[in-house]
Amino acid sequence: MNTGYWIFNIGYSISMATVLTLSRPFPSRYGVPVIAHVDLSIFQKQYFTHCLSCTFCADSCCSHGVDVDLYHVDRINERAEALEAYTGINRDQWFGEARIDDPELPGGGSVRTRVVGGACVFLDRQDRGCLIHKFCDELGTDYHDLKSIVDCLFPLSVMDSTLYPASEVEDRTLACVGTGPTLYRGLRDELLYYFGEELVGVLDGLEGSGEQGAGSGIP
Repeated sequence: MNTGYWIFNIGYSISMATVLTLSRPFPSRYGVPVIAHVDLSIFQKQYFTHCLSCTFCADSCCSHGVDVDLYHVDRINERAEALEAYTGINRDQWFGEARIDDPELPGGGSVRTRVVGGACVFLDRQDRGCLIHKFCDELGTDYHDLKSIVDCLFPLSVMDSTLYPASEVEDRTLACVGTGPTLYRGLRDELLYYFGEELVGVLDGLEGSGEQGAGSGIP
C-alpha cells in the first residue's frame, strides 16, 4: 500500500494537495496518457459541467483554442474535405504552426487550434459549441473520433501520469468553477471512455470512501 505524498513536478502549483499512487498504472485506449496517480481534489473541486446550458461564461473557455493531440489531427485531416464544407473554414486555418512534442499524448505531441476573433477557430459563432462536435453529430459519428483527448477531459488534465485539475481550475480563470458537480463526477463518463471500467471503479471507490482527505494509498 502506498501513502499519499506531495508532487511538485506535474506542471502546476499545488497548495496542500494530496496525490495518491494507484495500485497500478492505467493506460488510455491509445496507450497514452497513463494514469498512475490521482490528485484527490478532483473529488472536491466543482465546475458547472453542462456547457451549453451555461448562461454566464460567454464561451470564455474557448478563447485560447485547444491542444489537439497528433493522433486526432490525423483523424481530422482524414475528414478535411467534408469538415471544410461543413464549417466553411479552410483547413490551412485550423491549426497553428508550432508542434509540441509530448510522449504523454496520443501521436506523440500536439498542435493548437488557431484563435480567430478572440476564440477557437472551431467555435460556432452563429450558435454555441464546437463545430467539430456538431460535425460528428451530423455524421452520426462518435465525437471522440475527432475531438482531442485534451478537449474532452477538460477541466481535468493528465501530466507525469497524474490526473489533476487543469490550471484554469486552480487559478479560477475558468468562469464556472465552484458550482455544479465535482470535476470527477462531471467527467466520469469521459474517463470511462478513455481509461476503462477498472480505473473508474477504483475512482468510484475512492470518491465514496472518504479517503479524499485522509492521505491513504489505494490498495
